[in-house]
Amino acid sequence: MKKHLFINGKWLEATHYTSLLAPYDQEEIAQVASANEAEVDLALEAAYKARKVMAKMPSHKRASILEKVASLLDERANEAAELIAIEAAKPIMIALGEVQRTVQTYKFAAEEAKRIQGETLQLDAAPGGEGRVAYTVQEAIGVIGAITPFNFPMNLVAHKVGPAIAAGNTVVLKPANQTPLSAFFIAELFHEAGLPSGALNVVTGSGSLIGEKIVKDERVSKISFTGSPAVGIGIRNKAGLKRVTLELGSNAAVIIDRGVDIDKIISRCVTGAFSFQGQVCISLQRIYVVEEMYQSFVERFIEQTKQLKIGNPLEATTEISALISPKDVDRTLNWIKEAESHGAEIAAGGTTIENVLLPTILLNVESSQKVSCQEVFAPIVLINKVKDVNEAIEAVNDSNYGLQAGIYTDNIHTALDAAENLHVGGVLINDIPTFRVDHMPYGGVKESGVGREGVKYAIEEMTEKKLVIFNRN
Repeated sequence: MKKHLFINGKWLEATHYTSLLAPYDQEEIAQVASANEAEVDLALEAAYKARKVMAKMPSHKRASILEKVASLLDERANEAAELIAIEAAKPIMIALGEVQRTVQTYKFAAEEAKRIQGETLQLDAAPGGEGRVAYTVQEAIGVIGAITPFNFPMNLVAHKVGPAIAAGNTVVLKPANQTPLSAFFIAELFHEAGLPSGALNVVTGSGSLIGEKIVKDERVSKISFTGSPAVGIGIRNKAGLKRVTLELGSNAAVIIDRGVDIDKIISRCVTGAFSFQGQVCISLQRIYVVEEMYQSFVERFIEQTKQLKIGNPLEATTEISALISPKDVDRTLNWIKEAESHGAEIAAGGTTIENVLLPTILLNVESSQKVSCQEVFAPIVLINKVKDVNEAIEAVNDSNYGLQAGIYTDNIHTALDAAENLHVGGVLINDIPTFRVDHMPYGGVKESGVGREGVKYAIEEMTEKKLVIFNRN
């Protein structure tokens, strides 16, 4: 199967193709187009020419297209989930959940398309402003360069494409090399839904080549990127005056206070740590438990972890499958060995079955170890003992990242102190940091990025505010 580039409403045969392998069994799935600079330029030109068509399209029409995409995706949910499961090794039931969230994201985008509003201003509040009427409007910014990761290949595309289309922009989308099929699938649905040619273009291939071209091209008005801090920082340094939204790394943590009912929270914490093999930006990577709760929590956590089902992502009972690449298997094994050599205890896992890293629990991990201070993006969680919540908050904040954090506590004062003192983009009280719904503001501080996603908040960053003043004097 050959997958071509999607440019200006058509499938364009590329000069070069590369082999796409399934992470689970390394079997070839497809031959995927690898765009050269000239082909990327075609996509940029198509998006640039289509920008005026999209900007003039009535909001009800943009909303109708997004509603149609949501409906088409809902009808083909099983097909879409199977694509995700094959190309990303995401267990099929989790993939189905992603598809349903993607449907919701496009529905939210359709609703927000009708709510892009300005305001009236009382100019006579200032001397000299008498006799003037003023208002603001929000206008489409133009071409959006969207660069997306492998871990949510449909929903994270939706978080960029949905708000962009809702606001009347056009998009050049560069999906992750491992998960292009999901992006092509969505492009088909937009085409079927009646999106004008050139409004959405999908180019696949070298991240450095395509990314460099998109980031530096003067026709692009905004970059929306989800990926690693190193790449994100490079994008910001090269983007000049373009607007930039960066959703970068995390090593999300939860705090377990004294008095919490462990039986009520343990399965939630296990899910947060190991869902989709921990390859989630807000995956639960660090757990800090007050000392009197520690032993009981660790025992129950190990017990629940050992019940997780390992296997083929296409089997309905599978909960844990292969990591995205053999290289990541090697990397994570090295990180585990490094932590163990510095005194960490492997309480579960730490070994592999082919490309599957077994769910791994580490105890007594030093904060300087990669499994603690970097983003592990694997089914690895550390559980450390702390004397109280204040010590735990310090440990959570002792990180270059700050996306989301959680705390389980029955004390309202402790909860409010945590909400105030945790230096992150989102604080979850009595929940894991892995919670997200698609209309909430989502983003972090420090090396977790800049800007916010969540459809309404993304639209704010994909529109320009224009001031209009009538002088009636």
